[in-house]
Amino acid sequence: MSIYLDNSATTKICPEALKKYVEVSESDYGNPSSLHAMGLDAEKLLDAARREILLSVKDAASRVVFTASGSEANNLAILGRAFAKERYRRGAKIITTDGEHASVSSPLTKLRELGYKVVNISTRGGAIDLEQLKAELTNDVILVTVMMVNNETGALYDTASVKRLMADSCPDAYLHIDATQSYLKLPFTKRGSGADMITISSHKIEGPKGMGALIIDPAIIKARGLSPIIMGGGQEMGLRSGTENVPAVAAFGEAVRIGFANLTSRYEKLSALRSYLIERLTSTEALSSISITNPESHAPHILNITLPNIKSETMLHYLSAAGIYVSSGSACSSNTSAVSSALIAYGRTPAEADSSLRISFSHRNEMSDVDALCDALASGITRLARIKR
Repeated sequence: MSIYLDNSATTKICPEALKKYVEVSESDYGNPSSLHAMGLDAEKLLDAARREILLSVKDAASRVVFTASGSEANNLAILGRAFAKERYRRGAKIITTDGEHASVSSPLTKLRELGYKVVNISTRGGAIDLEQLKAELTNDVILVTVMMVNNETGALYDTASVKRLMADSCPDAYLHIDATQSYLKLPFTKRGSGADMITISSHKIEGPKGMGALIIDPAIIKARGLSPIIMGGGQEMGLRSGTENVPAVAAFGEAVRIGFANLTSRYEKLSALRSYLIERLTSTEALSSISITNPESHAPHILNITLPNIKSETMLHYLSAAGIYVSSGSACSSNTSAVSSALIAYGRTPAEADSSLRISFSHRNEMSDVDALCDALASGITRLARIKR
């Protein structure tokens, strides 16, 4: 038995994307910057993938810059904005939240060291503190960067309200949204989200690993409001040099096409799986000691639970031995000993955060997978608690 419930870490590449990757690798291996026919064919594949992405967020006018990951796209949005104008280096302000992914918090830490003002807004209980945000939205703000869905708690943040507050206090600032965990998991549009820039990632939506993108409002390009962080041949409108990974881009576009066409049905299935898991956890006596992190506004595919005095790593290995794969936190930080900042920001204690598991669903999962997980959790709690005594 093998049950994969770690889909926020990565997803299995879909057959259509895999087929496209192989086809392009074998037949369309020209450099898209070359002027001959094979180069033009490769460029057409890039353009086709861009169109699929923009169609999925219902904004044909925006630009898409391909990167090697969602992390790189986040870095481009943040560092690229910070370094866009010389005057920003004299202490411009950037606002974020206290539970962001490391690919957002780490470049912001570096900017703070360089003299930029960085402010963290509270997300306690799974919601952005809009009153705190409003107080911090001064005219020296150049960027607000927030995730749409928290990768560990599943909290869904109200980014549209963030943008409305920005319009009143700092209309020239940009809103960057890390949509890595929300893109093609729940319906949204670029306009509805309020975003000026959106980060997405291929391997989170059944595309290949090593591929991400930053969706950029054309006004940013026109104002030269973003500076490249990788320089060289000037590919991707000069914002991301390096020969594009055409097979991965084409496969990414195929995964977007398939995911967008099935968004509604997949959203409904993910929501049903999450609801059923909560039902099983709350109605099974052997699982009654588990605490559920269940923000009022949430994504359909993520649920974080806290175990009764059992470290998450211990239970993770117990489940893994039974062929059930979950996460003890963000996959990008799983090789560190730090307690989850997202769970602490939500309101969990360090001890609770150290005993928490993240279950994240795919449309490929079934209700029987939830039953198997709950049965294994029940036996694990009994056995591990007995060993601990």
